[in-house]
Amino acid sequence: MKLIALFYKVFLGLILTTQLSLTYAQDVPKWEAGIGISTLHLPDYRGSNEARSYVLPLPYFVYRGDKIKVDRQGIRSELFNTDFIQLDISAGASVPVNSDKNLARAAMPNLDGTAELGPSLEISLARSRDRRTKLDLRIPVRMAFTLGPEKFGQNIGIVATPHLNLDIKDVAGMSGWNLGVLAGLSYASARNHGYFYNVAPQYASASRPAYHVGGGYGGNQLIVALSKRFNQYWVGAFLRADSLKGAVFENSPLIKTKSYVTAGIGFSWILKQSEQHVQIED
Repeated sequence: MKLIALFYKVFLGLILTTQLSLTYAQDVPKWEAGIGISTLHLPDYRGSNEARSYVLPLPYFVYRGDKIKVDRQGIRSELFNTDFIQLDISAGASVPVNSDKNLARAAMPNLDGTAELGPSLEISLARSRDRRTKLDLRIPVRMAFTLGPEKFGQNIGIVATPHLNLDIKDVAGMSGWNLGVLAGLSYASARNHGYFYNVAPQYASASRPAYHVGGGYGGNQLIVALSKRFNQYWVGAFLRADSLKGAVFENSPLIKTKSYVTAGIGFSWILKQSEQHVQIED
């Protein structure tokens, strides 16, 4: 379930939309639900040179309520909203890591999957007149905690990921095809960085010296995604490039690569939708 939740976050929370084929100010169902299949290739953790491929079910759910929404920005609650500034609740996640299957972490404790929750300030920087192109500055700041059965809910610090988000509908004149581009930076507290990159003295070895990291800059990322919503199904794919050069933890012995690329594709059938419709402006 942790991996399913993460994949759902990647496709619905980062940039791929569930409303991309809809034009500005239309009546749409209040909710839609479906199921599909997806494949995702991820490193064990940021900076790991070992990665896993997953084939997973892809839940598809959209809810367009007055205050609670599940849409292209993930699961969120609008706390404040004007034409130019919006304050939401945002969420994030990471996968668990079995140290027995990761050479860099051999004989170290496993990493539990994590979840993140906190506010996100979103500022509109530019909109085209037809609302098909928009550029936003998003500043999510989230508290992170573990999801493991033994240490569920353990506080592992704060994460901030300010980024620019560009959405283009009907990209290159292709009706219904939509492009999302996200470029941003990552920052976190010492406790959060330490959860992934510290090496306690009892786990040190000749090839893995003890290491302790502080808080600060954690690298940058670029994500490009393409998707299309058809009448009864949705397809999408993304490509993500990460760079850890200059990160405060780049000298950790657990860092085996400072740049890498991940990718994923997904397909979902829309099985049911509400009879009640709402007006959206997007």
